[in-house]
Amino acid sequence: MERAKTLQPDEQRVADMFAIAQHRDQAALARLFDHYVPRVRSFCMAAQPGSNIMADDIAQEVMIRIWNKAHTYKPEAASLNTWVFTLARNARIDYLRKNSRHQSDIDPEYLWRNVIDENADPFKDAQQKRDQERIQQGLDKLPSDQKQVLAKVYLEGKTHKEAAEELSLPLGTIKSRVRLALHKLTIYVKR
Repeated sequence: MERAKTLQPDEQRVADMFAIAQHRDQAALARLFDHYVPRVRSFCMAAQPGSNIMADDIAQEVMIRIWNKAHTYKPEAASLNTWVFTLARNARIDYLRKNSRHQSDIDPEYLWRNVIDENADPFKDAQQKRDQERIQQGLDKLPSDQKQVLAKVYLEGKTHKEAAEELSLPLGTIKSRVRLALHKLTIYVKR
């Protein structure tokens, strides 16, 4: 009588991932849910203590992504834990981007205008002022299309996708312009 091979816990989770990818196995998803949801919640809570709702939302989003993207998992590229926590990290970033945009009529310049730094370092201040001037000069030298994309992504906090939609441009064009602009700024600032 031949005994069935017992899988190690990690091997079982990988087998469950393949069962989801190939057969949409809900029992396998339930096992992964039981294993990963508490860990993903802990990951989120460690980054932002007291954020129970955020942790729950992100854990749910990770499980949805596991269900929808199980077929993309490649065990030769990364361990299942690495893959799942990459999903968790990306879901957390997406959540924070989506939920942290608030409009405010408060001018941040006004808030900091009269603050005096008691630990001021004149050399550090001079260096920072010089760096700011170089960055501004570099920005002034950029083509307007690259300047516009940098403003959308870094000043307005838009994702590349959002900037592409707002500017009615392909996503690849946005990414290329950002990359080119940052490269040129690096060259301008180092001079």
